Amino acid sequence: MDFLNALVALTNFVMIPAVAYGSQLALGALGVTLIYSILRFSNFAHGDTMAFGTMMTILVTWLLQSWGISFGPLPTALLALPFGILATMVLVLITDRTVYRFYRAQKAKPVVFVMVSLGVMFMMNGIVRFIIGPGDQRFADGERFIIKARAFKDMTGLREGLAIKTSQGITVVTAIVVVALLFWFLNKTRTGKSMRAYSDNEDLALLSGINPERVVIYTWLIVAALATIAGVLYGLDKSFKPFTYFQLLLPIFASAIVGGLGSPQGAIAGGFIIAFSEVTITYAWKKVLGYLMPAHLEPDGLVQLLSTDYKFAVSFAILIIVLLFKPTGLFKGKSV
Repeated sequence: MDFLNALVALTNFVMIPAVAYGSQLALGALGVTLIYSILRFSNFAHGDTMAFGTMMTILVTWLLQSWGISFGPLPTALLALPFGILATMVLVLITDRTVYRFYRAQKAKPVVFVMVSLGVMFMMNGIVRFIIGPGDQRFADGERFIIKARAFKDMTGLREGLAIKTSQGITVVTAIVVVALLFWFLNKTRTGKSMRAYSDNEDLALLSGINPERVVIYTWLIVAALATIAGVLYGLDKSFKPFTYFQLLLPIFASAIVGGLGSPQGAIAGGFIIAFSEVTITYAWKKVLGYLMPAHLEPDGLVQLLSTDYKFAVSFAILIIVLLFKPTGLFKGKSV
């Protein structure tokens, strides 16, 4: 029974949160890797693009709630999500037309695009804070849990309870559906094949008659959708705070680089690697070890390698190690 209690505690506090967080990072990293592989620059404004899309979704959610519209046991934000995606699509297309297109015409170097994206990042951050404020915003409604800890204890007779939040279940299911649709689009549709060809060899793609502006537009539209979905899922699972989305830029880039920048498969794998690393290193293992070890060897301390305040330091450390020893990442993406 102690082993089962330890397994339930591990699942409840490590496995389920890491899978949900990894799904959110994977969707965010997919957006980063698409920009890098097709538009050929690191978009530092991606975190604040996620924040903008989430903010618009929250505003529409509040509007729907004021009208008495809900989604039953599911969060109302799911009804508002398409409006958030559309608003983000409009924003990124305007940004591309007014900012990035000028530098593409000038054949600017990637480092120039990176500096430009930093400026865009600060502008987006200011817009989000001005509209919704810098504070913490919670917008999840509906049923909070799929499985409650007390019900699990009563059902199994174990001391440890297993709780699965509705937001965690939605995150995993949505991530699977979105990733499947993205890979189908890239591999089966004519536009998706054009994007892949443009990513592999820009000159050859242009000679083949591929319209580069069309590729750019579709790339931004897909990235806007991915960023908004990732941001809303993260906000439902935790909460929405503009500065937190700025901080998320580090684990998202770490996920893309660990998996292999420019590789969609690598972005997904990297997201889960970063998520499991952050959660396992910052988790206090006292309870799990207390079930597994003899009574006289039970630890007195928390058995926590790092405080949760330093979870982003885990992403940074992994990022540095990968850049030093394997800059192409696990899936041999483009060298950083």
